[in-house]
Order: sequence, then C-alpha cells, then structure tokens
Amino acid sequence: MSEFWLISAPGDQENLQALERMNTVTSKSNLSYNTKFSIPDFKVGTLDSLVGLSDELGKLDTFAESLIKKMAQSVVEVMEDAKGKVPENLLANGVDLTSFVTHFEWDMAKYPAKQPLVSVVDTLAKQLAQIETDLKSRTAAYNTLKTNLENLEKKSMGNLFTRTLSDIVSKEDFVLDSEYLITLLVIVPKPSYTQWQKTYESLSDMVVPRSTKLIAEDNEGGLFTVTLFRKVIEDFKTKAKENKFTVREFYYDEKEIKREREEMSRLLSDKKQQYQTSCVALKKGSSTFPDHKVKGPLLRWLKVNFSEAFIAWIHLKALRVFVESVLRYGLPVNFQAVLLQPHKKSSTKRLREVLNSVFRHLDQVAAASILDASVEIPGLQLNNQDYFPYVYFHIDLSLLD
Repeated sequence: MSEFWLISAPGDQENLQALERMNTVTSKSNLSYNTKFSIPDFKVGTLDSLVGLSDELGKLDTFAESLIKKMAQSVVEVMEDAKGKVPENLLANGVDLTSFVTHFEWDMAKYPAKQPLVSVVDTLAKQLAQIETDLKSRTAAYNTLKTNLENLEKKSMGNLFTRTLSDIVSKEDFVLDSEYLITLLVIVPKPSYTQWQKTYESLSDMVVPRSTKLIAEDNEGGLFTVTLFRKVIEDFKTKAKENKFTVREFYYDEKEIKREREEMSRLLSDKKQQYQTSCVALKKGSSTFPDHKVKGPLLRWLKVNFSEAFIAWIHLKALRVFVESVLRYGLPVNFQAVLLQPHKKSSTKRLREVLNSVFRHLDQVAAASILDASVEIPGLQLNNQDYFPYVYFHIDLSLLD
C-alpha cells in the first residue's frame, strides 16, 4: 500500500517499551512495516508560539498536498499518450516516493535546524508558493498553446462541408486573376458522380467544357472543381442546388492559405520544442506528417519541481510531528517518531486497535500536560472519536496514482 502513518510517543523508558510491543505485535500479525522516522531537535520557543505554528503548519500541509496533486495531474496531461511512463517522472530526489518517505532524512542544508522553527516554516511556505505561481503560469501557457492547436486541428477534420480546404487545394486547381472566369468548388454525393460528369456543363450557360476535376473525397462525397464565367455564378449555384450539388464557398487566397499553414506548423513546432506531445497527423491527400514526442521544458520543470514540492511536503509532516509532540508531551523535547506502512487496507482497523491499546496510557499523560501548561492544543479532544492518544499524521501516496 502507498499509505503511511506517522506517529510519535514520548521517549521515556515506559513508552520506548510500548513502541517495542507495537513493533512485535504488528510484525507477528503482518499488520505493518515500521521504521524509525528521524526528526532533528529544533529551537522550540514558547508554547504559545507553537500553538500558532501548529495551525499554520496544518494549513501549509493541506496546501502542499493539493499542490503536488495538481503537479502530478499536470504530468499526466502533458504526457498524454505516454501515461505508462508517468511514474518515472514523479520521483523525489531521484527515487520513487515510497523509498523517499521510508528513508527520509532531514535536509540540513536547505532547512537548517539551528534556525528558529518559524524561519524554517517560512522558507518552506515561500518555496511552495513560488512553485505554485510558476505552475499556474506555465500550465496556462501550455493550455493556450494546446487549445490553439486543437482548434486548428479541428478545422482540418470534419467533412467536406465544414473542414478547411487550405491543405487540400493547390494553386493549379484554380483559374486565377481572370476578369471573366472563376473556378468554383462543388461537393457531389458519391452516388451522383456519374450524374455530375454528364450534367455539370449544362447546369448553366457559359460553363467551360471538361473543366471539372475531383481533388478530394471523404466518406460521403467528393470535391470537384468547375470553371465558368463570373456572370453566371448565381444561376449555376441555383441549378446545382436543384440537383443536390453543393457549391462550397471558397476563395483561393494564396497569402491566407500560406498564413494558415505556417500557423499550424508554428504551433506544432512550439509544442514539440516546448512540451511533451502526442502524435498529431496533418493530412494532405494521402500524405501524413506526424509530430514527434519530445521531453520539453515543461515536463522537465514539472519533474524537478514536483520533486521539490514533495520533499517540502514530507519535511512539513516531520515539522508537524515535532510541534504536536512538544505540545502533547511537554518539555524538555523527548519523543520517538515512527513511520508505519500498513500492509493491507483491510488491516488498518486492526492496526488502529493495536496502537490505541498499546498507547492508551497516554490519554492521561496528554490530559495532564494540557492542564499543567494551561494551553489549548488544536485538535486535542479526548472525547472525540477521531482523537488518538499518540501524535498521528497520515500520508497517502495513492492520491498521486
């Protein structure tokens, strides 16, 4: 399971023995895999400041978890059809998330334990806020590019009545720059090809003989050219409609067609160069020009900063255990943190019962600590069914799957 319980108990002899009993029972019953979770000694300050810090850490914990979920989802969206390779891009310090959590070590260089706790928390908060700001701007740019490209791709799909014709027609299909003649494009249903060939010259006066040519087809019909005098355009359209031939409104503008093709190429190039892409095929007749998958700056940024955000999140969990342990068990600082990884979802209820039984004596200890310190500890309600006699935090990596 990719679920962890991070707990702590006082570090005195009685509770160290309780931890040993917990390890023995959970191991024999195959309930969980347990390891010590090392947390450095921090400058504590006053209990009042710790209460305020406890609330701030709770909010920051929720924010960090939400952020890494968004980043994981962004990786999934950016990788598109390569989703099987998503896990290799969701790492922490180059290792899988489970390994990082189970072998966690506090990063003294990045978050010096000698600094006041409030400074360490402030560093983490600023780091996560900056990552979120960058994520918003980068994903917004990606989504804009993707939307523009999809809109252009939609124009190259659909049937002959709606799709763009710029990638179908060529200059040679038209009579251009003529004062008297014009080339029209007519959509003819497939069953009516023979009728078209027999009748198009007589649909109106002044139709150029043998001027029709099939230049494209879809499942329903074909796109034919026909050249005629400009003065009979409306008459020809009317007669064509009566025979169930549809004149497609189209004017060959070489500059506009070139602009549209260049825009598509530019967007494809931008997406290919800047982001992880899926295969997008542009068709011209029977030719296809597939895009290629590349690992671009957005995916690299997501990979690096997902790791940074995840690492920051686990450091926040460690800070929460430290602060809550001091508030719960009092001064001087003396507690042992343990990381439990339940083996099965079905065993969590039994595991909870074991922990509550082993540490039930801490109910009285915690209550006495509160009375002695005259401090209200957030979340510590002895009659609350969600209250645990030990410090407890949950880490659920399945939310990132």
